[in-house]
Amino acid sequence: MLNPAVAQYIQTHHEQMLAELAELIRFESLADAKDPDGCTPCAEWIAGRLGSLGMTADVVPAAGPPVVLGEWHVDDALPTLLCYAHYDVQPADPMEEWLSPPFEASVRDGRIYARGVTDDKGQLFAHMAAVEAWVEAVGQPPCNIKVCFEGEEEVGSPNMEAFLAEHRDRLAADALIITDEGFYDLTTPAVRYALRGLCYFEVTFTGPPVDLHSGLAGGVVRNPANALAAMIGKLHDENGRVQIPGFYDHVAPVSDAERAEWQAIGDVDSHLKQQFRVDVLTGGEAGYSALERLGARPTCDCNGIVGGFTGSGSKTVLPASATAKVSMRLVSEQDPQTVINGFKAFVAAHTPAGIRSEVTVAAAARPVMLDREQPAMDAARLAFRDVFDTEPVFMRMSASIPITELFQRVCGLDAVVTGFAQPDAALHSPNENLRLEQLWAGIEFLAAFYQHLAETDDSA
Repeated sequence: MLNPAVAQYIQTHHEQMLAELAELIRFESLADAKDPDGCTPCAEWIAGRLGSLGMTADVVPAAGPPVVLGEWHVDDALPTLLCYAHYDVQPADPMEEWLSPPFEASVRDGRIYARGVTDDKGQLFAHMAAVEAWVEAVGQPPCNIKVCFEGEEEVGSPNMEAFLAEHRDRLAADALIITDEGFYDLTTPAVRYALRGLCYFEVTFTGPPVDLHSGLAGGVVRNPANALAAMIGKLHDENGRVQIPGFYDHVAPVSDAERAEWQAIGDVDSHLKQQFRVDVLTGGEAGYSALERLGARPTCDCNGIVGGFTGSGSKTVLPASATAKVSMRLVSEQDPQTVINGFKAFVAAHTPAGIRSEVTVAAAARPVMLDREQPAMDAARLAFRDVFDTEPVFMRMSASIPITELFQRVCGLDAVVTGFAQPDAALHSPNENLRLEQLWAGIEFLAAFYQHLAETDDSA
């Protein structure tokens, strides 16, 4: 169980902690290439707060927003834990849908409302609060603590690979926890041991040099919007299988043991229907369960398509060009470059006469499989049991956190990917929120995780 003095400190300092979190929320720390210094004041505040706790911390320049690195070294005989979170947030638009100012913490009905309160400032702050509780109640953390708090996760961490390589020695650790995730449902914590990779494309089909009158040119000039829609329609066969050459190369089958573990979670389909507010779960490949399609099978989706006239009223034109956004989630050993090459070949093969096609790669990230047998996984399980009185479910993650694979490949660290966000937190949406009771329990969970890692780690 969590050290009673540490738990008592957390439980008696809620008001102070809430006020400090509100300070952190006030920074409009958007990872925006148009405003590269917008994150610096936030990073400086975090470093200053870590310093006030007794940690060595500084704001380290990077090609993008700065990174906050900090450390509390207790003893060479103890394991070293690296804690990762991000301080950048999504834009608050549309502003008119917020019930309170997005960068001013508003508490109502047992929740804090603000941009970034769950993703990820609340979870970042929980590390500072957990360290504070150990320092004030005991005098020091139970293990060596390092932190890496970045400012460009919301745009895919494009500069972090070079940063990790440059600062590999400073980031050396025995374990890594990434708190940028959440519960399976409102009461069940989750630990993710695999994350999907990502390829994101912009595809443009161009025909005539200008928009043409559809009555004069239709039927004799190829319509780029029609051609693009036809290409997108051929990305999947009737069973939902992606038709890109080499797309399924290296996709590993799910083991019977893993499939049984997922089945034990319960009625996943009903849970997902409620979460996504749909009546039926469709899409994806036929013959696979919903959890397999979400975490163990790759996907390909058109995220948006535009071309020609889209305003109110009517305007009969044959558009000069049309553009689509297409994303793919990758699994297991899929190689992003293989997928990129395959998609470019597919587009070229489905570009008809009279059309010029262009494919731009907007983002690419490798999938990652993490070590489930590492001591930190057991520490997370024990900490969740201590604080939430329940066992977490171990799951693959359907989305992507690119930094996870970078830590594994560049620094040799397999993460524990978890957190205390809840499904109804409205992440990336207006009125993002965090339940107060979840914040306090999240701080206790991290404090317990540090303790259990010190007790279960065998690296010393």
